Amino acid sequence: MSWLFLATIGQFIGAVVVFLDKYIVSDGKVLPRPFVYAFYSCLLTGFWVVIYLFGYIPGFASLGVPTFAGIEKPTIQVLGMSFLAGYTFFMAIVSFYDALKRAEAVNVMPVVGAVSALTTMAMSYFFLETTLSPNFIWGIAILIIGTLLVSQAMPEKYTMMVVVHSGFFFGFHYITMKGLFMETSFVEGFFWSRIGLVLFALSLLMVPTYYKKITERTKEATKRTGVLVLFAKILAGISAFLLLLATDKGDVTVVQALDGLKFVFILFITVIFSSLLPDNVAKTETRPKEVMQQVLYVILVVVGFFILFL
Repeated sequence: MSWLFLATIGQFIGAVVVFLDKYIVSDGKVLPRPFVYAFYSCLLTGFWVVIYLFGYIPGFASLGVPTFAGIEKPTIQVLGMSFLAGYTFFMAIVSFYDALKRAEAVNVMPVVGAVSALTTMAMSYFFLETTLSPNFIWGIAILIIGTLLVSQAMPEKYTMMVVVHSGFFFGFHYITMKGLFMETSFVEGFFWSRIGLVLFALSLLMVPTYYKKITERTKEATKRTGVLVLFAKILAGISAFLLLLATDKGDVTVVQALDGLKFVFILFITVIFSSLLPDNVAKTETRPKEVMQQVLYVILVVVGFFILFL
């Protein structure tokens, strides 16, 4: 199976997850607080270490599935970076879920992606001494233009600040993960970063205010809510796995550039299926001028991504 196909499917599933997240954080009867959803997202993301058990199944190891045999005692640097990975991921998704609650996914995602890409590239240059591509300036310019145009659709300035905050911490998280992989190996880095996510999430329960908020909202949640959250995080895990597999088998820069496809899928789902989706997930937009503007904005961001990473 082509790694390009794997990356495309991974981005499509990721786009579907965005709409599930939008529904979960927008419907007060499902899970009222983005903070609480972020807490459980960290816990469920951390439990993806179970993939290491599959490495013991005959035939799976030959496919590159890791096992616990490759895990060694971590150094203090690895532990610190793993906890930092948990912190940056939590900060990013809290703001992301808050932004989804306030604005449409088709407006939120391009800005988050653009800010994350710019943050990642800038931090890579300053901290990891990564060589910038010849197209760096052009890619940044187009990304900034597309981001500014999309931001005009934000309902208020505070929402834009939340979106930028989310994009910055997503970029910070990716750089932390890259540094972690450089400090150790991918197998160990992935494992200890998942442990860091779980430990950071559990540490929030040590703060009385957070403990009360999480326990109260959890008691209000229904069994249906738990199933929906679990389903969303399983899909998110599948998306991440496909993208990592595509990165391993193909060109990492192309896989990064294909992140722009997620915006295209989100726009497609919003425009084509908005009438079938709940109003709190996607508002029906039928005015040709507004639809064309959204198409133009997303195209600019996608083009900026491809120029930046290729």
